[in-house]
Amino acid sequence: MTTAKVEERLFQNRYRVDGGRPHINIIDPEICHGSCKDKDCTHLCPAACYTQEGNGRVVLITDGCLECGTCRVICNEHRNVAWEYPRGGYGILFKFG
Repeated sequence: MTTAKVEERLFQNRYRVDGGRPHINIIDPEICHGSCKDKDCTHLCPAACYTQEGNGRVVLITDGCLECGTCRVICNEHRNVAWEYPRGGYGILFKFG
């Protein structure tokens, strides 16, 4: 049986970007910067869509999002993520189911 790293499996998937219409948004960036101490989204998003800049601000880039909903769950305390499925034909295209 052969094994592969998660990164290798994810690389085989494709993502169709819906330009100008992100399906996830940070509702209030100031909450991420001020009220949110742990910034769990930057550590727990499996697609690494959330990153923290040097000034502490959280940046969201939805390209490559796996549409798993992890960000909604981990941001439950602040409820600062607006998340919906992408329009039909856009988003993640899984190669293996």
